[in-house]
Amino acid sequence: DPATQDLLNDDCTTGSGSGLPFLVQRTVARQITLVECVGKGRYGEVWRGVWHGESGAVKIFSSRDEQSWFRETEIYNTVLLRHDNILGFIASDMTSRNSSTQLWLITHYHENGSLYDYLQRTALDVETCLGLASSIICGLVHLHVEIFGTQGKPAIAHRDLKSRNILVKSNRQCCIADLGLAVMHSQGSDYLDIGNNPRVGTKRYMAPEVLSEQIRTDCFESYKKTDIWAYGLVLWEITRRTVVNGIVEEYRPPFFDAVPSDPSFEDMKKVVCIDRNFFIFPLFLCLPQVLSALAKIMKECWYQSPSARLTALRIKKTLKKLNNSLEKPKPE
Repeated sequence: DPATQDLLNDDCTTGSGSGLPFLVQRTVARQITLVECVGKGRYGEVWRGVWHGESGAVKIFSSRDEQSWFRETEIYNTVLLRHDNILGFIASDMTSRNSSTQLWLITHYHENGSLYDYLQRTALDVETCLGLASSIICGLVHLHVEIFGTQGKPAIAHRDLKSRNILVKSNRQCCIADLGLAVMHSQGSDYLDIGNNPRVGTKRYMAPEVLSEQIRTDCFESYKKTDIWAYGLVLWEITRRTVVNGIVEEYRPPFFDAVPSDPSFEDMKKVVCIDRNFFIFPLFLCLPQVLSALAKIMKECWYQSPSARLTALRIKKTLKKLNNSLEKPKPE
């Protein structure tokens, strides 16, 4: 059905936000059939749905997380966010089912699931490792940058970047999902829009200044720097699953050996702010050039001082150089 293809393709937009016209969003939401549950968590559930023969992902928010639904809906409908490395938005709807309100967000469906799931079952070669890392930072650069003009967008900081909030597409590029905690900033009006979500980010990925409650909450740059901290942790997760000299580590979350499986704020604060317990890479003594370069990037994402950390753009450029060095044919 060509009309369906048009609605679901990446370029379709109302002009202002990333979504379809509201009436069409409602129609899609009322007509999509839920096929199988592909994820469950505190946030609610994610289902694979089918609409006119095409798959879409339906995130059904738990009632206690309605602010995240409002925030994500608001951002997708007001900001032009079409980008290969940001999860593609189709529709948002509030419906009444079984006498309770259901909040739905419908997006493109990626059968590989989250990066967290993908890393559990997949060992990576160096090229794939670099491809995943580069595509995530491309998405983060697009969020962080303010674009001016009619097709512009405010600068956005994610505030809950982690491997569970990143999806792996069929071409093994990533896209960033879950904008429920995002903050927006426009230089022109110098307006910082923090939203009013009581939810906080994921403790395991919190930067030291968040854990020590010293973050400057009135300053947009502070939020970008916490994204960079979290990106360094995601990079660590990816790198551990990369095969070096025939050896690969099994998947582990960051700080797996230092905190319990559901760490408290205090657990994380002790490790990150007080002990400053940082990762030692068992394989990093004899690493190929690419992985030692990634290790250096991680280190520069993890400075205690936020202003010392790399910017997303700097990381993107460094990874591009690394990619180019891999692609060069070896001299005969």
